[in-house]
Amino acid sequence: MKKQHSIGLGAVLLLAAVYFFVFQAVRFNLAATAAAEPAQRPVVVVDAGHGGEDGGATTDEGVLESTINLSIALRLEQVLALCGVQPEMIRTTDTAVYTEGNSIAEKKTSDLKNRVKLVNAVPGAILVSIHQNHFSEGRYHGAQVFYAAAPGSDTLAEGVQTALRTALDPDNNRQIKPGSAIYLLEQITCPGVLVECGFLSNANEAALLQQGTYQTKLACAVTGAVLNYLESEAEHLEV
Repeated sequence: MKKQHSIGLGAVLLLAAVYFFVFQAVRFNLAATAAAEPAQRPVVVVDAGHGGEDGGATTDEGVLESTINLSIALRLEQVLALCGVQPEMIRTTDTAVYTEGNSIAEKKTSDLKNRVKLVNAVPGAILVSIHQNHFSEGRYHGAQVFYAAAPGSDTLAEGVQTALRTALDPDNNRQIKPGSAIYLLEQITCPGVLVECGFLSNANEAALLQQGTYQTKLACAVTGAVLNYLESEAEHLEV
């Protein structure tokens, strides 16, 4: 008897999401990217938060936030590239980006300053920084997006928050917030958001955040929001 193979609902939803965002990418490319000179085309700087000695938060089992951040960021890089948007990675391995300092605090300061320099050095940049949340109580869950002070950041954040809620967690009522206490978002000069993808302190959400399929869905949702933002900005420039 031949073994029958079936596609689960999750796989179907993922494929539908990918096709939708590819369609959005085609619309964006036809409307804006194809008409722009290469030097004028936007670059999405993808920042996988933490790295190296700085592991960030951890799950109850000891899985580091930096590891999860990097996995999601690498998937985001692939989906953005698939959709015709140029990604620029802050890091692609489990490393920090500091260049000086002896103590942990000094290295952390250098790391953050270098991330700001890398973002601000990219013409036409848009920042998407990937992080995970954590709280002392395990009952909290849901993605939340913080935005930079640069013009357009709040609009981008609202789009990302809506996309994550729609694609992954309809019961998530969290709202976007200004990143006024987040050094990276305070210092960059381009539109940017920091995405807290979920709570590692919530066992169920922490398990999801480590699944490849879920990470790809996150990447697709963020990419869709970025494409919508870029298309909207292109339309404003045409007016």
